[in-house]
This record gives sequence, structure tokens and C-alpha cells, in this order.
Amino acid sequence: MSQMDPKDLDVVPAPEELPSSLGGLMRGKRVLMTGVANDRSIAWAIAQAFQREGAELAFTYPGEAMEKRVRPLAEGIGAKAIIDCDVSKDEDIDRSVAELRKVWDRVDVLVHSIGYAPRGALDGRFTEVTTRDAWRITMDVSAYSLIGLARAFRPMMPAGSSIVTLTYYGAEKVVRNYNVMGVAKAALEASMRYLAEDLGQDGIRVNAISAGPIKTLAAAGIKGMRTMLGENAAKTPLRRNVDQEDCASAALYLCSPLGRNVTGEVLHVDAGQNILGVVSME
Repeated sequence: MSQMDPKDLDVVPAPEELPSSLGGLMRGKRVLMTGVANDRSIAWAIAQAFQREGAELAFTYPGEAMEKRVRPLAEGIGAKAIIDCDVSKDEDIDRSVAELRKVWDRVDVLVHSIGYAPRGALDGRFTEVTTRDAWRITMDVSAYSLIGLARAFRPMMPAGSSIVTLTYYGAEKVVRNYNVMGVAKAALEASMRYLAEDLGQDGIRVNAISAGPIKTLAAAGIKGMRTMLGENAAKTPLRRNVDQEDCASAALYLCSPLGRNVTGEVLHVDAGQNILGVVSME
């Protein structure tokens, strides 16, 4: 078998298109979406996929500035509720539960796609830019918010419900300039596992999707991300990048009956990048 020139493997297209519908996989499900920032958000792709499969949707957003981005998108797919919620405030989370109870008596799926770090903490030496305030804010918003939301909405979630959060490989290995966000994602993944064990007794599953590099608003704040995206495809086993729709398909699996016995897992959607050690391009 002749060897292929690695240059010929730089970018390989996906072998087939994703199906437009899976026949109502989420029909009758009520889904609370958090973390939509714009139409390039992974959370937005998940929301669209769930809506196509028959789910009802509700959305949260943090503050007036984000409302201007989120509300038109949410209204465009018939959201049942659009709620202002700052996840760093317990009173906001509790108020969101009360608001949602006005329109729904249950939540079948909670999508946690929330992450934030001060911009200055994502550029420079980890020891220098990771201030106490940067650590506190990043951990609170990016990791603790999963626990806070799960605790608050658990009384609305019947057996068979699921929670899914979004993480990244920087939780497992060092990604330069990801810095404190990598530490927060590690805490998020550990929290996901502890929640899976705790909420399993209520019949609630909790999982995470570890997405490969994707051009999103959140990624734009990380120094060097543009270069990483440009070079990444050639460094994955499948020789391609992933996109928002790939993550949405994974969320459909995890949050539908297809994943009914899957909990506490980190599902990598990264074209296989996480399995590699040293990659030689010569």
C-alpha cells in the first residue's frame, strides 16, 4: 500500500451530509437553553437541531446587551420563554425558575453552554495573568453555574431528563493562552461527574460535549485561536475541523432516548484530536 503525502491530507471533507431530520427524536421534550450568544454559538446549533426534532424551547440570556442578540433568534424559532438570568447570582437563577414555571410544569433537557473569563486572563503567562479576581469570576461563571442551575431546576426535571454541558480539551491538556479557562473547564467536567452520580438517583443524566476548536464568539477572545483553527484540520485523525452542527448532533444523541444509559461522560467531538500525542507533519 503506497504512502500518501501528508500534504494531501490537510483537509478532508465529511463523507456525507447530516440528515435534515431524524423523525422527531425530541418530540414533546421541553428544553431550556443557556449560553446562546449569536447565530454562530454551539448552543444555537443545538437549539435549532432540537427544534427540528420537535422540542419546545426556552432561553436565558445575561443582561440587556445579550438580550438584543438572543431574543430575535429565540423568537424566530418560537421560544416559549426568554428569560434574563445572570448565573453568578442565585436570586437570578431562582427567579428564572419561577418565570419558567409560568409556562412549563417541567424541563426535560437543560443545556449549559456558559463560559467566561476576563479577557486579560486569556493572553500571557498563566502565573502572571491569573489574578485572584480572574480565578473567582471564571470559576463562578464557567463551572459553578452548572451546579447552581442543576440544583435550581432539578425539582422541575422528571426521571428521564438530561443535562448537557460544553467543555474543551484545554481541561485535559495545556492549550496555550486558554489559561484559567482550562482550569475552569476541568472543574466543570469534575462537577459534571459528581452531578451525574448525585442526580442519577432521580433518573437525571448529566454529560458533557468536548468540542474541537470552532469559530465562535467565545473562541475569539483567546489569543492565537485564529491560527489554531487554520492549522487544526491537518492535525486531526480525520484531517478536518468540526463545526457547530457536529456538536448539535452529539447533543441530540446524549439528550434523546438514544443515550438513555449514558451519564457522567465527556463525549469528544473533535475529529479525533484528543487521542493524539506528538504530531509530526514531516
